[in-house]
Amino acid sequence: MILVVLVAAVVFLAYANGANDNFKGVATLFGSRTTNYRTALWWATAATFAGSVTAVVCAGGLVKAFSGKGLVPAALTQDPAFLLAVACGAAVTVILATLTGFPISTTHSLTGALVGAGLVAVGAVNMSKLGHTFFLPLAVSPFLSFAFTSALYPLFRFARVRFGVERAMCLCVDGALPEPILVQPDGTAVLRSTGLQLSVGQLQTCTERYAGRVFGFDSQWVLDRLHYVSAGAVSFARGLNDTPKIAALLVAASALSIGLTAAMVVIGIGMAVGGLLNARRVAITMSERITTMNHGQGFTANLVTAFLVLFASRWGLPVSTTHVSCGSLFGLGTVTGQGRWTTMRSILLSWLVTLPIAAIAAALSFSCVSLITHH
Repeated sequence: MILVVLVAAVVFLAYANGANDNFKGVATLFGSRTTNYRTALWWATAATFAGSVTAVVCAGGLVKAFSGKGLVPAALTQDPAFLLAVACGAAVTVILATLTGFPISTTHSLTGALVGAGLVAVGAVNMSKLGHTFFLPLAVSPFLSFAFTSALYPLFRFARVRFGVERAMCLCVDGALPEPILVQPDGTAVLRSTGLQLSVGQLQTCTERYAGRVFGFDSQWVLDRLHYVSAGAVSFARGLNDTPKIAALLVAASALSIGLTAAMVVIGIGMAVGGLLNARRVAITMSERITTMNHGQGFTANLVTAFLVLFASRWGLPVSTTHVSCGSLFGLGTVTGQGRWTTMRSILLSWLVTLPIAAIAAALSFSCVSLITHH
């Protein structure tokens, strides 16, 4: 019975992970209005699932790290009661954050759950392993993404100006005094007073765009496609990085007749369903409440996030896609002066309480499971 409950808990953790994390890779697509919410969500889901499947062959290091080996005694890492407590502690933490709209880290939650369950089970954890394998990558990654985005965006902006690509802005007229216009021979209209070119459209489609050509191609057309690719890369990297961490809980329970491939596919499906059904609150926070962004700014943040998470996945480093993507958006908001500091502070506070909440939830879960199984 405990093995059945363990599988259910791990699948629920995958669902919670998808609900909280799936949209993070495409938040800039929606935030910059490159596409709508539904399209962004389906693109994220497809790319994330592709990353989950790819994790079968190239993310074994993360499976080992999140089985708890080296952090707690080896025998404990195969105890279904311990693994169930870890899954429950992490799942409860992530789903609570999802329901309140906070983008937290499943990696952080799993780390806290491993510590909490380990402390109750054996009274101690390997602090050296905890610091070097878990805390160091988690702590450093958001600072790296913040720094890279802050440095890269001004370089991209400089390149855009040198290529002669201008930003096309919207002019909203609402009950103002009449403005004389001049119709050009090609049919375009300009304000006589300023020479600004005018076009007419609906307010909801009024977004900042880029006007100009790069190597003969329309700059906005090129940027939109690069933006989609970068968003897909972030989602793919997230699936690649997060799936083995959750699958480790199933693989570690050697009593289960389930292989690594099957475990990762099951986790991938759970993540996809969670993202499709329950992602909107975190999506709004990531897309609109951290900073405003245009197409180029969103692309820059995604590029940095994809690079760092893919690099970490390749070397088995348990970084958080949440920390990296939020760090990129924080850097973007700082360098553009559009960051909303109240939201940033709230997110940082949610990160600080993630580990203790997950640890407490896992400790209580282990105590309850142990009490039930001994009776």
